[in-house]
Amino acid sequence: MAGEGNQDSRDKSNPTEAYTVRDPERFALNLARALEEAGKAAAVWVRAREAGAGLTGVPEPFGEAVRTLSKLTEYWLSDSGRALEAQTKLLSAYMMIWANSIRRLSGEQPSASVIEPERGDRRFEDPEWARNAFFDFLKQVYLVTARWAADLVESAEGLDENARQKARFYVRQLSEALSPSNFIFTNPQLLRETLESDGDNLVRGMRMLTEDLIAGKGELKLRQSDHSKFELGRNIATTPGKVVARNDLAEIIQYEPSTETVSRRPLMIVPPWINKFYVLDLNPERSFIRWAIDQGHTVFVISWVNPDERHAAYGWDEYVRDGIEFALDTIARQTGERQVNAIGYCVGGTLLAAALALIAQEQDDRITSATFFASQVDFTFAGDLKVFVDEGQIAALEKAMQERGFLEGNRMASAFNMLRARDLIWSYVVNNYLRGREPLPFDLLYWNADATRLTAANHSYYLRNCYLENNLAKGFATLRGRRLSLADVKVPVYNLATLEDHIAPAKSVLFGSRLLGGPVELVIAGSGHIAGVVNPPAMGKYRFWTAQGLADSLDEWMSKAQEHPGSWWPHWQSWIADFSGGRVKARKLGRRKKWLGDAPGEYVRISQ
Repeated sequence: MAGEGNQDSRDKSNPTEAYTVRDPERFALNLARALEEAGKAAAVWVRAREAGAGLTGVPEPFGEAVRTLSKLTEYWLSDSGRALEAQTKLLSAYMMIWANSIRRLSGEQPSASVIEPERGDRRFEDPEWARNAFFDFLKQVYLVTARWAADLVESAEGLDENARQKARFYVRQLSEALSPSNFIFTNPQLLRETLESDGDNLVRGMRMLTEDLIAGKGELKLRQSDHSKFELGRNIATTPGKVVARNDLAEIIQYEPSTETVSRRPLMIVPPWINKFYVLDLNPERSFIRWAIDQGHTVFVISWVNPDERHAAYGWDEYVRDGIEFALDTIARQTGERQVNAIGYCVGGTLLAAALALIAQEQDDRITSATFFASQVDFTFAGDLKVFVDEGQIAALEKAMQERGFLEGNRMASAFNMLRARDLIWSYVVNNYLRGREPLPFDLLYWNADATRLTAANHSYYLRNCYLENNLAKGFATLRGRRLSLADVKVPVYNLATLEDHIAPAKSVLFGSRLLGGPVELVIAGSGHIAGVVNPPAMGKYRFWTAQGLADSLDEWMSKAQEHPGSWWPHWQSWIADFSGGRVKARKLGRRKKWLGDAPGEYVRISQ
């Protein structure tokens, strides 16, 4: 290719050579093609809104962000002395950066950088961010401004804690959106690639943008993985098993044993319904389900249906009755064992805790131990998701859900992505639409994009009784007409938190542990909500901490905790062995015609 030859022949030692147009005619043609593709993307977006899509009354983050940041601005501008002090601090930093840049351009040795990116910030890894005076200037101005804005939030004495949390969140969103790494002419790597390819990358990127808007029916369905490389049951969610029961809400999957003997008490897993269960069965190397089977557990998993209009009135009563209790009945029928050990993940753990409080009142002792993975029962310190929860936002959401009976899955997926916008939004915007590159195949991000709908009754109950009013922790939440008290949960609990969790913060999990009425083994793992949980021992990654008893604060608990290398999975296995009930012959599924299908079942395949 002639273009490739020209690119290879460039003088890489000449800094201006990398930032010149190679073929002006071809570059202009590709810009026109990119604009044409962008026009198609805009047309998809406009047509969807003309047809009513995206106008469901669901509160958009933009309006809430404006209201929140207006309060912050009002605080700083209401006092001229305070405003002047803030402006002086920022301008002083700018002047230091400017002075350094002048020295550099004059051939003098500049002073040390005013600011450096935080450790792990991959946006500024390209050497040109430090080597090139222009890009170094942009980088430092941006970082100083972002830090200054964050400091404004922390120093605003006029904000209550709820308003401060919202301001902190939205300032971070704005700062990350305005990063110079997100724009072609202010990102050296993007600019080089655009010029070296004569704009081919923009044509590919705008074409992908159109495709993603079409896939999202007018909403941007940001692709984070190459979905074509995965197929459920073929190379993801492959652990052998059978669907042994099904109702309108859930399928119950029983997995084939891999050992000659198994624990007497089966293991029941209650996954979240906000996304699909196979996060615990991504591939054989990272599957918690397969690993638990190899430890001798007879594993049963609830696979929730991806609901539609028919499920609008299904709330927590139904999810307990037709999910958890349906699974308990199925396990008893399949194994002859009445008692089980149970695991709940994320909101599945919250539901499990509520069910345990309910069945304790009803003197149902079928669950003998409970394990919670990154689950909250006290939402006082519930993290950034509380930003989306107040009376006004919930009321608008409930009104929107009444129209169809459910909340579209992409709404929750977008909220979760915003918690880590730098990694889960902007890095893919840059890679996909500006660099024009398909994302790599990654099973975890394939699962992350496989969103599920949420029933109106279920989601409303969850938001009000957990996030907004914290009724589950306060003892005011009800199921089947009974008020729930977490103190009634007397079974032994293994409560796993993760140190960098943005969804179920470790502090929140610790405080929830203190509400349970039985013995609690609190364990904190490294990494976040998914990677900290899905961390097989063979990978040798991260760490975990254990300590005797609980504490009044996370810092106090960590100060007395013992650090352990690697995965927490073997530690959990040692803990749960005390509740296994001994060993029995493995329960093989065999070939029986009444099985309803192979794992991972039908419900998990229902897409948006």
